[in-house]
Amino acid sequence: MWRFPNTIYTVKPGDSLYQISRQYGVNVQEIRNINQITGNMIYPGQRLIIPIAVYTVQPGDSLYRLAQKFNTTVESFMVLNNLSSSSLYIGQRLQVPQYTEVVVNVDQANVRRRPGTNFPIVAVMVKGAKLPVTNSSGNWYQVELFDGTRGWISKNVVDFNVYGSQLPITTILGFYTLAEGPTLPSSYDSFVSNTDAISQLGLFMFRIDADHPTEIEKFGGDFTNEYVENLVRIAHENNIKIFPVIHNLLYERGNVTISKDTVKAMLATPETRAAFIQNVIELIEGYGFDGVNIDIEDVYLDDSGRLSAFYTELGRALHERGYFLSASVPSRVSDQPFNPFSDPFQYAPIGAAVDEFVVMLYNEHGWPGSGPGPVVSIGWMDRVLRYAMTKMPRDKIVAAVSVFGFDFNLTTGRNTYVTHEMAINRARQYNAEIIFDEETQTPMYSYTDEQGNQHEVWFEDEASIQAKVQRAWDLGIKGIALWRLGMEDPEIWTMLRNETVVRR
Repeated sequence: MWRFPNTIYTVKPGDSLYQISRQYGVNVQEIRNINQITGNMIYPGQRLIIPIAVYTVQPGDSLYRLAQKFNTTVESFMVLNNLSSSSLYIGQRLQVPQYTEVVVNVDQANVRRRPGTNFPIVAVMVKGAKLPVTNSSGNWYQVELFDGTRGWISKNVVDFNVYGSQLPITTILGFYTLAEGPTLPSSYDSFVSNTDAISQLGLFMFRIDADHPTEIEKFGGDFTNEYVENLVRIAHENNIKIFPVIHNLLYERGNVTISKDTVKAMLATPETRAAFIQNVIELIEGYGFDGVNIDIEDVYLDDSGRLSAFYTELGRALHERGYFLSASVPSRVSDQPFNPFSDPFQYAPIGAAVDEFVVMLYNEHGWPGSGPGPVVSIGWMDRVLRYAMTKMPRDKIVAAVSVFGFDFNLTTGRNTYVTHEMAINRARQYNAEIIFDEETQTPMYSYTDEQGNQHEVWFEDEASIQAKVQRAWDLGIKGIALWRLGMEDPEIWTMLRNETVVRR
C-alpha cells in the first residue's frame, strides 16, 4: 500500500492524466491506482491524490515552483532536504514535504491578521500550541487556525517542524463525555493532558430533544455554560477545533423506537429540518464552537432520503457561515442491504454534504449476541473504509475506533464494557496472560471466574491503536477518531507523540 502524501491536485480544463503525470514525475498507473480511476477520464474540479514522496528535479524547476506545485514552502523543502542554498540541479532527488507546522515556544503568542505587529490580533496561542504553516513572509509564518481561517505568527516565538513520509501523518478527533459512573471518568483530564496530540474535540454533550424534536437539549449530566466555555477556551488556545456532538441516543435504555421517532419528527418536512438547523447554528454561535458533529444513529429506513436531504441542507447553511460540518455515520460495506442499523445511511450524498465523514467502526463485536472478538479488527476497518472511499474523497474520511473493550462471558452469553484500566486489572486479578492477536491486531486474554464461567476479554492498547493509525495512513484517509477520551491506554499518547505526526 502507498503511504499517503499530502499532495492534492485539482484538475483544470484541458488536463489529462498524462500531462499531470509528467508534471509531477510519476507514472500514470500510480495516479490511477491511488485514485481508483479506470481508464483516462478525469473532469475539471476533480481532486487527485498525487502519490509522490520523492521528486526528481526537472529542467526549469526551482524551489519556488516546487513549493507552489506541492502546496508547501521553500523553507520546508530546504529544511527537510538539508539544503544550504536554493540552487537545484537536474536529476537531484528531493523529499517532498508532507506537513509543516510551528510550535509555540513562549507562554503566549499572538496570531495577527497580516505579517506585522501593527496588524490586529486574531488569536492568542499558549505554549505548545501547534499551527500548520501555509506560507511565510520575512520574519512571519502564515498559519491555519482552528476555525479554518489564516493568520500570521512571528518566527521569534515558534519552533519550525517539517515532515516527509517517514511517519504516519494523521488527524486525531477525540470524543469527550462527562463522567458515566465511578469506573467511567470524565474525559477532562485526558483532554487537558494531551492537547499536543489532539486535532479536534467533539463534545458528546448535546441531544435532539425527544419532546421537541426541532430543539437541542443538554445531555450527560449537569453542566454549566461556563464549563463548556472553558473547554472552548482551552481548545482554541491550543489551536484545536472544537464542536458539539448532537445525537439521538440513550433516551430510554434498550428502546431505540424513541430515537427513531425523534429523528422522524425532526426530518419530517423542510420546515422542521430548517427549524432544527437554525437551532444548530444558535448552539454553535452561543458557545463559540467551530462547527458541529451530527451523530444520528437509529433511523427508520423510510427516512433515508430525508436524512440525506437534511445533511445537504445543514451543510449549505453552515458553509454559508464558515462553519465546519462533521457527521458520525454507522459502518457499511456495500450498497446492498447489510444491517438495519446502517442501511438508512447513504454514504455518497452525506459525504458530499459534509467536511468530515466519521465512520463509526465499533462494534464489530460487542453487540448482544455477537460472540467474542475485537470491537474493531484491522480487517473490518479495512473493509468498511475501502467501501467508503468509493463514495467520497478519502481525505474527508475519519475512522472512529474504540479505546474500550468487552469482557465476553462465554458461559452466559453476556458481555460487559471495559476500559483499558479495567481490562488490565482484571487480567492481573485472574493471572491471565495477555496475547496480541496478529490477525485482528488486537490484545485479548481468557480467564475463568469464581463461578466457573469462561471469559474472553478483547480490548485496545497502544499497539492496536498504532496499527489503526498506520492503516488509516496507508489508505490515505484523513485520520482516526477515539471513542472516548478517558478510557484509553495512557501509552497511546506516547505513541502518538513519538511515532506519528498529529496534524491540526
